[in-house]
Amino acid sequence: MKKLVFAIMVLMAVVISSCKKDDPVVIEPLATCADGVMNQGETAIDCGGPNCQPCTPPPTTGATCDDGIKNGDETDVDFGGSCSETITVSGEITGDTTWMAKNIYLLAGKVVVGKGVTLTIEPGTIIKGKPGSGSLASALIVQRDSKIMAEGTAEKPIVFTAESDNIGVGQTMGTNLDQNNRGLWGGVIVLGRASASLKGDVTEIQIEGIPATDTFGLYGPGEALNDADDSGTLKYVSIRHGGALIGEGNEINGLTLGAVGSGTTIDNIEVVANVDDGIEFFGGTVNATNLFIWAQADDGLDIDQAYSGTIDNGVVVDGDESDNGLEIDGPEGSLTGSFTVKNITLFGNAIAPGGKYADYRSNAMGTTENVYAIGFPADKKAQLSSNQVAQNLMDGLLVFTDWQIVGFDGSIFAEAPSVPDGESPIIVNPDLLTRANTWTKMVTEGSQTVGADLSVFAWTYANTKAGLGL
Repeated sequence: MKKLVFAIMVLMAVVISSCKKDDPVVIEPLATCADGVMNQGETAIDCGGPNCQPCTPPPTTGATCDDGIKNGDETDVDFGGSCSETITVSGEITGDTTWMAKNIYLLAGKVVVGKGVTLTIEPGTIIKGKPGSGSLASALIVQRDSKIMAEGTAEKPIVFTAESDNIGVGQTMGTNLDQNNRGLWGGVIVLGRASASLKGDVTEIQIEGIPATDTFGLYGPGEALNDADDSGTLKYVSIRHGGALIGEGNEINGLTLGAVGSGTTIDNIEVVANVDDGIEFFGGTVNATNLFIWAQADDGLDIDQAYSGTIDNGVVVDGDESDNGLEIDGPEGSLTGSFTVKNITLFGNAIAPGGKYADYRSNAMGTTENVYAIGFPADKKAQLSSNQVAQNLMDGLLVFTDWQIVGFDGSIFAEAPSVPDGESPIIVNPDLLTRANTWTKMVTEGSQTVGADLSVFAWTYANTKAGLGL
Protein backbone atom coordinates (compact mmCIF):
# COMPACT_ATOMS: atom_id res chain seq x y z
CA MET A 1 0.00 0.00 0.00
CA LYS A 2 2.85 2.39 0.83
CA LYS A 3 4.41 1.59 -2.55
CA LEU A 4 1.17 2.51 -4.39
CA VAL A 5 0.85 5.82 -2.55
CA PHE A 6 4.44 6.67 -3.34
CA ALA A 7 3.94 5.95 -7.07
CA ILE A 8 0.93 8.24 -7.29
CA MET A 9 2.83 11.04 -5.59
CA VAL A 10 5.71 10.71 -8.04
CA LEU A 11 3.33 10.81 -11.04
CA MET A 12 1.62 13.98 -9.74
CA ALA A 13 4.96 15.64 -9.28
CA VAL A 14 5.89 14.92 -12.88
CA VAL A 15 2.61 16.35 -14.19
CA ILE A 16 2.91 19.47 -12.04
CA SER A 17 6.49 20.08 -13.08
CA SER A 18 5.55 19.86 -16.82
CA CYS A 19 2.74 22.50 -16.61
CA LYS A 20 4.61 25.76 -16.26
CA LYS A 21 2.98 29.20 -16.60
CA ASP A 22 4.86 29.91 -19.90
CA ASP A 23 3.43 26.78 -21.61
CA PRO A 24 -0.36 26.86 -21.11
CA VAL A 25 -2.70 24.18 -22.43
CA VAL A 26 -4.77 25.58 -25.36
CA ILE A 27 -7.97 23.88 -26.46
CA GLU A 28 -8.82 25.28 -29.96
CA PRO A 29 -12.56 25.84 -30.55
CA LEU A 30 -14.29 23.95 -33.33
CA ALA A 31 -14.69 25.70 -36.71
CA THR A 32 -17.77 27.92 -36.88
CA CYS A 33 -18.57 28.59 -40.49
CA ALA A 34 -20.28 31.94 -40.13
CA ASP A 35 -18.49 33.62 -37.22
CA GLY A 36 -16.12 35.82 -39.24
CA VAL A 37 -13.05 34.17 -37.62
CA MET A 38 -10.49 31.77 -39.10
CA ASN A 39 -10.62 28.98 -36.53
CA GLN A 40 -10.11 25.24 -36.25
CA GLY A 41 -9.52 23.57 -39.63
CA GLU A 42 -10.50 26.63 -41.69
CA THR A 43 -8.18 27.75 -44.49
CA ALA A 44 -9.66 31.26 -44.52
CA ILE A 45 -12.38 33.13 -42.69
CA ASP A 46 -15.37 30.76 -42.61
CA CYS A 47 -13.90 28.61 -45.41
CA GLY A 48 -12.35 25.14 -45.63
CA GLY A 49 -11.84 22.71 -42.75
CA PRO A 50 -13.78 19.51 -42.07
CA ASN A 51 -17.05 21.35 -41.46
CA CYS A 52 -16.93 24.23 -43.99
CA GLN A 53 -17.10 24.15 -47.74
CA PRO A 54 -14.29 25.82 -49.70
CA CYS A 55 -15.00 29.39 -50.75
CA THR A 56 -12.86 31.89 -52.56
CA PRO A 57 -13.46 34.72 -51.97
CA PRO A 58 -15.57 34.63 -48.76
CA PRO A 59 -19.30 34.38 -49.36
CA THR A 60 -21.23 37.53 -50.05
CA THR A 61 -24.95 38.25 -50.25
CA GLY A 62 -24.72 40.95 -52.93
CA ALA A 63 -23.47 40.99 -56.50
CA THR A 64 -19.83 41.97 -56.92
CA CYS A 65 -19.65 43.12 -60.51
CA ASP A 66 -15.95 42.70 -61.17
CA ASP A 67 -14.95 39.62 -59.14
CA GLY A 68 -15.14 37.02 -61.91
CA ILE A 69 -17.85 35.04 -60.09
CA LYS A 70 -21.58 34.69 -60.62
CA ASN A 71 -22.98 35.89 -57.31
CA GLY A 72 -25.75 37.94 -55.79
CA ASP A 73 -28.42 38.67 -58.41
CA GLU A 74 -26.09 38.24 -61.37
CA THR A 75 -27.35 36.10 -64.23
CA ASP A 76 -23.80 35.31 -65.34
CA VAL A 77 -20.27 36.19 -64.35
CA ASP A 78 -20.22 39.90 -63.52
CA PHE A 79 -23.34 40.92 -65.41
CA GLY A 80 -27.07 40.86 -65.06
CA GLY A 81 -29.08 42.02 -62.08
CA SER A 82 -27.60 45.07 -60.40
CA CYS A 83 -24.45 44.75 -62.53
CA SER A 84 -26.26 45.70 -65.76
CA GLU A 85 -27.38 48.98 -67.28
CA THR A 86 -30.01 49.92 -69.83
CA ILE A 87 -28.25 52.21 -72.27
CA THR A 88 -30.38 54.38 -74.55
CA VAL A 89 -28.95 54.92 -78.03
CA SER A 90 -30.15 57.36 -80.69
CA GLY A 91 -28.86 59.09 -83.79
CA GLU A 92 -25.55 58.34 -85.49
CA ILE A 93 -22.82 56.11 -84.06
CA THR A 94 -19.76 58.15 -85.03
CA GLY A 95 -16.92 55.88 -83.89
CA ASP A 96 -16.18 52.17 -83.60
CA THR A 97 -18.38 50.88 -80.80
CA THR A 98 -18.99 47.62 -78.94
CA TRP A 99 -22.32 46.73 -77.36
CA MET A 100 -21.71 44.39 -74.43
CA ALA A 101 -23.80 41.45 -73.29
CA LYS A 102 -23.89 42.71 -69.71
CA ASN A 103 -26.14 45.61 -70.74
CA ILE A 104 -29.43 46.14 -72.54
CA TYR A 105 -29.38 48.67 -75.38
CA LEU A 106 -32.55 50.66 -76.09
CA LEU A 107 -32.99 52.09 -79.60
CA ALA A 108 -34.74 55.45 -79.36
CA GLY A 109 -35.69 56.24 -82.95
CA LYS A 110 -33.34 55.44 -85.81
CA VAL A 111 -29.81 54.46 -84.83
CA VAL A 112 -27.41 54.71 -87.77
CA VAL A 113 -23.92 53.23 -88.00
CA GLY A 114 -21.80 56.04 -89.42
CA LYS A 115 -19.73 55.76 -92.59
CA GLY A 116 -16.44 53.99 -91.97
CA VAL A 117 -17.64 52.88 -88.52
CA THR A 118 -17.95 49.31 -87.19
CA LEU A 119 -20.58 48.36 -84.62
CA THR A 120 -19.62 45.17 -82.76
CA ILE A 121 -22.26 43.33 -80.74
CA GLU A 122 -21.21 40.66 -78.25
CA PRO A 123 -22.87 37.22 -78.14
CA GLY A 124 -25.92 37.24 -75.88
CA THR A 125 -26.54 40.98 -76.13
CA ILE A 126 -30.16 42.18 -75.99
CA ILE A 127 -31.21 45.21 -78.03
CA LYS A 128 -34.70 46.63 -77.56
CA GLY A 129 -36.55 49.12 -79.75
CA LYS A 130 -38.84 51.82 -78.42
CA PRO A 131 -42.36 51.98 -79.87
CA GLY A 132 -43.24 54.60 -82.43
CA SER A 133 -44.36 55.01 -86.02
CA GLY A 134 -43.56 57.27 -88.93
CA SER A 135 -40.43 59.31 -88.38
CA LEU A 136 -40.30 58.07 -84.78
CA ALA A 137 -40.06 54.38 -85.69
CA SER A 138 -37.03 52.77 -84.08
CA ALA A 139 -34.57 50.79 -86.19
CA LEU A 140 -30.90 49.91 -86.46
CA ILE A 141 -29.52 50.98 -89.84
CA VAL A 142 -26.15 49.86 -91.13
CA GLN A 143 -25.67 52.34 -93.96
CA ARG A 144 -23.41 51.95 -96.97
CA ASP A 145 -19.68 51.96 -96.18
CA SER A 146 -20.27 50.98 -92.55
CA LYS A 147 -20.19 47.58 -90.90
CA ILE A 148 -21.90 45.47 -88.25
CA MET A 149 -20.18 42.56 -86.52
CA ALA A 150 -23.01 40.78 -84.69
CA GLU A 151 -21.78 37.24 -84.08
CA GLY A 152 -23.93 35.41 -81.58
CA THR A 153 -23.80 31.71 -80.82
CA ALA A 154 -26.43 28.99 -80.52
CA GLU A 155 -26.14 29.25 -76.73
CA LYS A 156 -25.96 33.05 -76.70
CA PRO A 157 -27.89 34.51 -79.63
CA ILE A 158 -28.08 38.25 -80.14
CA VAL A 159 -31.70 39.33 -79.62
CA PHE A 160 -33.46 42.36 -81.13
CA THR A 161 -36.89 42.84 -79.61
CA ALA A 162 -39.40 45.39 -78.34
CA GLU A 163 -38.97 47.61 -75.29
CA SER A 164 -42.03 45.98 -73.75
CA ASP A 165 -40.47 42.50 -73.90
CA ASN A 166 -39.58 41.46 -70.33
CA ILE A 167 -36.50 39.50 -71.43
CA GLY A 168 -33.54 40.25 -69.17
CA VAL A 169 -29.77 40.12 -69.41
CA GLY A 170 -28.51 36.56 -69.73
CA GLN A 171 -31.87 35.28 -71.00
CA THR A 172 -32.87 34.18 -74.51
CA MET A 173 -36.59 34.92 -74.21
CA GLY A 174 -39.12 36.76 -72.10
CA THR A 175 -42.52 35.60 -70.92
CA ASN A 176 -45.00 38.37 -71.77
CA LEU A 177 -45.00 38.43 -75.61
CA ASP A 178 -45.72 35.81 -78.26
CA GLN A 179 -45.91 35.40 -82.04
CA ASN A 180 -49.03 37.56 -82.25
CA ASN A 181 -47.37 40.67 -80.82
CA ARG A 182 -46.25 42.58 -83.93
CA GLY A 183 -45.25 46.10 -84.86
CA LEU A 184 -43.89 47.07 -81.45
CA TRP A 185 -40.74 48.63 -82.94
CA GLY A 186 -39.01 48.81 -86.35
CA GLY A 187 -36.34 46.37 -87.48
CA VAL A 188 -32.77 45.90 -88.73
CA ILE A 189 -31.65 47.37 -92.08
CA VAL A 190 -28.32 46.66 -93.79
CA LEU A 191 -27.37 48.56 -96.97
CA GLY A 192 -24.58 48.08 -99.50
CA ARG A 193 -23.13 48.88 -102.90
CA ALA A 194 -23.72 45.63 -104.79
CA SER A 195 -25.78 45.36 -107.99
CA ALA A 196 -29.51 46.05 -107.98
CA SER A 197 -31.87 46.38 -110.92
CA LEU A 198 -33.72 49.64 -110.21
CA LYS A 199 -36.47 51.47 -112.06
CA GLY A 200 -35.12 53.88 -114.63
CA ASP A 201 -31.70 52.23 -114.29
CA VAL A 202 -30.74 54.60 -111.51
CA THR A 203 -27.74 53.47 -109.50
CA GLU A 204 -29.10 54.13 -106.04
CA ILE A 205 -32.47 54.50 -104.35
CA GLN A 206 -34.02 54.92 -100.92
CA ILE A 207 -34.70 51.72 -99.01
CA GLU A 208 -38.24 50.73 -98.11
CA GLY A 209 -39.12 51.74 -94.56
CA ILE A 210 -36.95 54.88 -94.35
CA PRO A 211 -38.29 58.34 -95.28
CA ALA A 212 -36.79 59.83 -98.45
CA THR A 213 -35.31 62.74 -96.51
CA ASP A 214 -32.94 60.43 -94.62
CA THR A 215 -29.95 60.01 -96.96
CA PHE A 216 -28.50 57.24 -94.84
CA GLY A 217 -31.27 55.09 -96.33
CA LEU A 218 -29.72 54.97 -99.82
CA TYR A 219 -28.66 51.63 -101.27
CA GLY A 220 -27.20 50.47 -104.57
CA PRO A 221 -23.76 50.97 -106.10
CA GLY A 222 -24.01 54.72 -106.63
CA GLU A 223 -20.60 55.79 -107.87
CA ALA A 224 -18.81 52.68 -106.51
CA LEU A 225 -20.20 49.31 -107.66
CA ASN A 226 -18.88 46.46 -105.52
CA ASP A 227 -20.59 43.07 -105.76
CA ALA A 228 -18.19 41.77 -103.08
CA ASP A 229 -19.15 44.58 -100.72
CA ASP A 230 -18.70 43.62 -97.05
CA SER A 231 -21.24 45.00 -94.58
CA GLY A 232 -20.04 42.68 -91.82
CA THR A 233 -21.62 39.65 -90.15
CA LEU A 234 -25.02 38.76 -88.77
CA LYS A 235 -24.89 35.32 -87.16
CA TYR A 236 -27.22 33.71 -84.62
CA VAL A 237 -29.43 36.77 -84.48
CA SER A 238 -33.11 36.72 -83.47
CA ILE A 239 -35.34 39.66 -84.49
CA ARG A 240 -38.75 39.79 -82.82
CA HIS A 241 -42.01 41.80 -82.71
CA GLY A 242 -41.04 44.44 -85.28
CA GLY A 243 -42.47 46.05 -88.40
CA ALA A 244 -43.53 49.48 -87.20
CA LEU A 245 -45.59 51.50 -89.68
CA ILE A 246 -43.87 54.49 -91.26
CA GLY A 247 -46.62 55.32 -93.77
CA GLU A 248 -49.75 53.89 -95.30
CA GLY A 249 -48.94 50.32 -96.33
CA ASN A 250 -45.24 50.86 -95.64
CA GLU A 251 -43.75 48.91 -92.76
CA ILE A 252 -40.20 47.89 -91.88
CA ASN A 253 -39.21 44.28 -92.54
CA GLY A 254 -37.68 42.18 -89.78
CA LEU A 255 -34.37 42.18 -91.66
CA THR A 256 -33.97 44.33 -94.76
CA LEU A 257 -30.96 43.79 -97.04
CA GLY A 258 -30.50 46.46 -99.70
CA ALA A 259 -27.84 45.75 -102.36
CA VAL A 260 -25.75 43.89 -99.80
CA GLY A 261 -22.60 42.31 -101.24
CA SER A 262 -21.20 38.79 -101.16
CA GLY A 263 -18.51 39.77 -98.66
CA THR A 264 -21.21 39.96 -95.98
CA THR A 265 -22.11 36.94 -93.83
CA ILE A 266 -25.79 36.24 -93.13
CA ASP A 267 -26.19 32.97 -91.22
CA ASN A 268 -28.65 31.61 -88.64
CA ILE A 269 -31.16 34.44 -88.61
CA GLU A 270 -34.59 34.19 -87.00
CA VAL A 271 -37.45 36.66 -87.50
CA VAL A 272 -40.59 36.29 -85.38
CA ALA A 273 -43.87 38.26 -85.45
CA ASN A 274 -43.07 40.98 -87.94
CA VAL A 275 -45.80 43.10 -89.52
CA ASP A 276 -44.16 43.15 -92.94
CA ASP A 277 -41.89 40.50 -94.49
CA GLY A 278 -39.57 38.34 -92.44
CA ILE A 279 -36.46 38.98 -94.57
CA GLU A 280 -36.42 40.94 -97.82
CA PHE A 281 -33.56 41.06 -100.33
CA PHE A 282 -33.52 44.18 -102.54
CA GLY A 283 -30.98 43.28 -105.20
CA GLY A 284 -27.52 42.42 -103.97
CA THR A 285 -25.28 39.37 -104.16
CA VAL A 286 -25.11 38.30 -100.51
CA ASN A 287 -25.57 34.62 -99.73
CA ALA A 288 -27.75 33.70 -96.76
CA THR A 289 -27.95 30.42 -94.88
CA ASN A 290 -30.19 28.98 -92.16
CA LEU A 291 -33.10 31.42 -92.11
CA PHE A 292 -36.17 30.87 -89.91
CA ILE A 293 -39.32 33.00 -90.22
CA TRP A 294 -42.35 32.58 -87.95
CA ALA A 295 -45.74 34.31 -87.91
CA GLN A 296 -44.96 37.19 -90.25
CA ALA A 297 -47.99 39.21 -91.35
CA ASP A 298 -46.81 39.50 -94.95
CA ASP A 299 -44.33 37.26 -96.81
CA GLY A 300 -41.73 35.01 -95.25
CA LEU A 301 -38.78 35.39 -97.65
CA ASP A 302 -39.04 38.14 -100.27
CA ILE A 303 -36.75 38.75 -103.27
CA ASP A 304 -36.73 41.91 -105.41
CA GLN A 305 -34.69 43.88 -107.95
CA ALA A 306 -32.65 41.02 -109.46
CA TYR A 307 -31.23 39.64 -106.24
CA SER A 308 -28.43 37.34 -107.43
CA GLY A 309 -27.26 35.43 -104.38
CA THR A 310 -28.16 32.05 -102.88
CA ILE A 311 -30.57 31.41 -100.03
CA ASP A 312 -29.83 27.96 -98.62
CA ASN A 313 -31.74 26.17 -95.86
CA GLY A 314 -34.75 28.22 -94.89
CA VAL A 315 -38.00 27.67 -93.01
CA VAL A 316 -41.19 29.73 -93.07
CA VAL A 317 -43.89 28.92 -90.52
CA ASP A 318 -47.00 30.91 -91.39
CA GLY A 319 -49.05 32.52 -88.64
CA ASP A 320 -52.71 33.44 -88.63
CA GLU A 321 -52.08 36.66 -90.60
CA SER A 322 -49.38 35.50 -93.02
CA ASP A 323 -49.38 35.95 -96.78
CA ASN A 324 -46.97 33.99 -99.03
CA GLY A 325 -44.21 31.72 -97.85
CA LEU A 326 -42.04 33.03 -100.71
CA GLU A 327 -42.55 36.17 -102.78
CA ILE A 328 -40.20 36.39 -105.74
CA ASP A 329 -39.87 39.47 -107.93
CA GLY A 330 -37.42 40.09 -110.74
CA PRO A 331 -35.50 43.04 -112.18
CA GLU A 332 -37.08 46.48 -112.33
CA GLY A 333 -34.49 47.96 -114.72
CA SER A 334 -32.52 46.61 -117.67
CA LEU A 335 -30.01 44.81 -115.45
CA THR A 336 -30.93 41.16 -115.01
CA GLY A 337 -29.84 38.65 -112.42
CA SER A 338 -30.59 35.12 -111.28
CA PHE A 339 -31.29 33.96 -107.74
CA THR A 340 -31.02 30.49 -106.21
CA VAL A 341 -33.37 29.45 -103.43
CA LYS A 342 -32.87 25.89 -102.19
CA ASN A 343 -33.60 23.51 -99.35
CA ILE A 344 -36.72 25.24 -98.10
CA THR A 345 -39.51 24.00 -95.83
CA LEU A 346 -42.85 25.83 -95.82
CA PHE A 347 -45.47 25.28 -93.10
CA GLY A 348 -48.87 26.63 -94.12
CA ASN A 349 -51.68 27.93 -91.96
CA ALA A 350 -55.27 27.05 -92.83
CA ILE A 351 -56.68 30.40 -91.68
CA ALA A 352 -54.00 32.72 -93.06
CA PRO A 353 -55.58 35.25 -95.46
CA GLY A 354 -53.00 34.79 -98.23
CA GLY A 355 -51.38 31.56 -97.38
CA LYS A 356 -49.88 30.51 -100.74
CA TYR A 357 -46.68 28.51 -101.10
CA ALA A 358 -45.19 31.24 -103.24
CA ASP A 359 -45.91 34.10 -105.62
CA TYR A 360 -43.59 34.66 -108.62
CA ARG A 361 -44.01 38.14 -110.08
CA SER A 362 -42.47 40.97 -112.10
CA ASN A 363 -40.18 39.14 -114.51
CA ALA A 364 -38.78 36.77 -111.84
CA MET A 365 -35.64 34.90 -112.94
CA GLY A 366 -33.84 32.17 -111.03
CA THR A 367 -34.06 28.70 -109.55
CA THR A 368 -36.15 27.36 -106.68
CA GLU A 369 -35.26 23.79 -105.75
CA ASN A 370 -35.74 21.19 -103.03
CA VAL A 371 -38.88 22.60 -101.43
CA TYR A 372 -41.11 20.73 -98.98
CA ALA A 373 -44.52 22.20 -98.14
CA ILE A 374 -47.15 21.05 -95.65
CA GLY A 375 -50.28 22.47 -94.05
CA PHE A 376 -51.55 24.56 -96.97
CA PRO A 377 -55.23 24.47 -97.96
CA ALA A 378 -55.94 22.84 -101.33
CA ASP A 379 -56.81 26.17 -102.98
CA LYS A 380 -53.59 27.87 -101.85
CA LYS A 381 -50.92 26.97 -104.35
CA ALA A 382 -48.05 28.71 -106.07
CA GLN A 383 -48.80 31.60 -108.37
CA LEU A 384 -47.34 33.09 -111.54
CA SER A 385 -48.62 36.65 -111.45
CA SER A 386 -47.77 37.93 -114.93
CA ASN A 387 -47.46 36.83 -118.50
CA GLN A 388 -43.76 37.64 -118.41
CA VAL A 389 -43.16 35.29 -115.49
CA ALA A 390 -45.03 32.53 -117.33
CA GLN A 391 -42.90 33.18 -120.39
CA ASN A 392 -39.73 33.05 -118.28
CA LEU A 393 -40.80 29.61 -117.10
CA MET A 394 -41.34 28.51 -120.71
CA ASP A 395 -37.97 29.95 -121.73
CA GLY A 396 -36.03 28.30 -118.91
CA LEU A 397 -35.20 31.57 -117.14
CA LEU A 398 -37.37 30.56 -114.20
CA VAL A 399 -36.63 27.04 -113.01
CA PHE A 400 -38.32 24.81 -110.43
CA THR A 401 -36.86 21.49 -109.25
CA ASP A 402 -38.03 18.89 -106.75
CA TRP A 403 -41.01 20.27 -104.88
CA GLN A 404 -42.66 17.74 -102.54
CA ILE A 405 -46.01 18.71 -101.09
CA VAL A 406 -48.32 17.09 -98.58
CA GLY A 407 -51.82 17.36 -100.01
CA PHE A 408 -50.70 18.14 -103.56
CA ASP A 409 -53.60 17.52 -105.97
CA GLY A 410 -51.74 17.55 -109.28
CA SER A 411 -51.86 21.27 -110.12
CA ILE A 412 -49.23 23.46 -108.52
CA PHE A 413 -50.47 26.63 -110.25
CA ALA A 414 -53.95 28.01 -110.49
CA GLU A 415 -54.94 28.20 -114.16
CA ALA A 416 -55.85 31.88 -114.12
CA PRO A 417 -54.15 33.71 -111.23
CA SER A 418 -54.68 37.40 -110.80
CA VAL A 419 -52.38 39.74 -112.67
CA PRO A 420 -51.31 43.35 -112.11
CA ASP A 421 -53.64 46.08 -113.31
CA GLY A 422 -53.38 46.66 -117.06
CA GLU A 423 -52.15 43.18 -117.96
CA SER A 424 -54.18 40.65 -119.86
CA PRO A 425 -54.97 37.34 -118.16
CA ILE A 426 -52.02 35.02 -117.87
CA ILE A 427 -51.30 32.69 -120.76
CA VAL A 428 -52.96 29.36 -120.06
CA ASN A 429 -50.61 27.05 -121.90
CA PRO A 430 -51.03 23.30 -121.50
CA ASP A 431 -47.27 22.89 -121.89
CA LEU A 432 -46.70 25.24 -118.97
CA LEU A 433 -48.92 23.20 -116.70
CA THR A 434 -47.35 19.96 -117.92
CA ARG A 435 -43.90 21.28 -117.08
CA ALA A 436 -45.13 22.27 -113.64
CA ASN A 437 -46.28 18.76 -112.91
CA THR A 438 -42.85 17.33 -113.68
CA TRP A 439 -41.23 18.98 -110.68
CA THR A 440 -43.96 18.55 -108.08
CA LYS A 441 -45.25 15.42 -106.42
CA MET A 442 -47.46 14.49 -103.53
CA VAL A 443 -45.82 12.95 -100.46
CA THR A 444 -47.00 11.92 -97.03
CA GLU A 445 -45.71 13.68 -93.96
CA GLY A 446 -42.39 12.20 -92.93
CA SER A 447 -41.62 10.64 -96.32
CA GLN A 448 -40.17 13.79 -97.90
CA THR A 449 -36.60 13.75 -99.17
CA VAL A 450 -36.21 17.49 -99.73
CA GLY A 451 -36.60 20.62 -97.65
CA ALA A 452 -34.61 22.30 -94.90
CA ASP A 453 -32.44 20.68 -92.28
CA LEU A 454 -34.54 21.61 -89.27
CA SER A 455 -32.01 20.45 -86.70
CA VAL A 456 -29.90 23.58 -87.15
CA PHE A 457 -32.76 25.69 -85.77
CA ALA A 458 -32.82 24.14 -82.29
CA TRP A 459 -31.38 27.42 -80.93
CA THR A 460 -34.33 29.57 -82.02
CA TYR A 461 -36.94 31.30 -79.91
CA ALA A 462 -39.57 29.76 -82.19
CA ASN A 463 -38.40 26.26 -81.35
CA THR A 464 -38.62 26.93 -77.61
CA LYS A 465 -41.80 29.00 -77.69
CA ALA A 466 -43.77 26.84 -80.12
CA GLY A 467 -42.41 23.51 -78.92
CA LEU A 468 -41.32 22.47 -82.40
CA GLY A 469 -39.06 19.75 -81.02
CA LEU A 470 -36.17 20.53 -83.35
